[in-house]
Amino acid sequence: MPPRTTPSARQERVGTELRKMRDCASRTTAEAAALFGFARTKITQIEKGNYPVTAERVRMLASEFEESDIAFIEALGAMAEERHKGWWEDYRGSVPVGFLNIAELEYFSRGLRTYQISHVPGAMQTEEYGRAIFKDVYPPLSPRHVEARVEHRVQRSAYLMREGAEPYSALVHEAALRMLFGGRDAAKRQMDKLLEYSELPHVTLRVITFSTNGFMGAGQGIIYANGPVPRLDTVQLDTASGPVFLHELKLMENYRRIIDVMTERSLTESQSRDAIRLIKKEI
Repeated sequence: MPPRTTPSARQERVGTELRKMRDCASRTTAEAAALFGFARTKITQIEKGNYPVTAERVRMLASEFEESDIAFIEALGAMAEERHKGWWEDYRGSVPVGFLNIAELEYFSRGLRTYQISHVPGAMQTEEYGRAIFKDVYPPLSPRHVEARVEHRVQRSAYLMREGAEPYSALVHEAALRMLFGGRDAAKRQMDKLLEYSELPHVTLRVITFSTNGFMGAGQGIIYANGPVPRLDTVQLDTASGPVFLHELKLMENYRRIIDVMTERSLTESQSRDAIRLIKKEI
């Protein structure tokens, strides 16, 4: 079983869930390793995602750790055996690993909800809007790296906005709509693209206005990705140092609540389209 030099986000998640199971059962890595005749260090590497593990071994560990959630065990086993080389792997080495992990998360999700404060959602950005964002980072990126990130973002959009894609729900704050990334004309073309995407059958786009009664959240962009079972949901947060991925059950509950409440406070889909058209006229 050769070591994995760069574990995928999914393999890291498998390892994390196995470690959680082991911790909940108050078992040591040595006890887990004895189940297979492994060295203790191999269990440690599996829990870090550095070694692949089969679905059968996931089931054996789950039984050993007295995990009773069958749907969760089967979903975790299927995730462990997934060896799909996604489109994002073509960008390994040219864009940050965190961006690859976002694309992988989106690819395998059973539905996405995003809550954006200062930018329109990455999957809905035009090429020129994305380029303006990547040119405005510090320290500055080289032209080659800017173009690699733009191309990667365009690919994300093509996948998530394709016909037959999983449900995609976006909450966008008015502040993001009024930011002139790339200039006034580029911002207007971005508004047109949002309106176009909002008509897709799998897309729900709603605007949160400045007049909204209250604001929940810490001002971070959020992507909530539904897993095959709720215990495998994931939240991705935008930070200045790169994306952060969370999957503690209590945190999932908190972020679902934030998105639910802000959805209730947002404009309807029809009102949101009208708001976007009005903002386009005003900028």
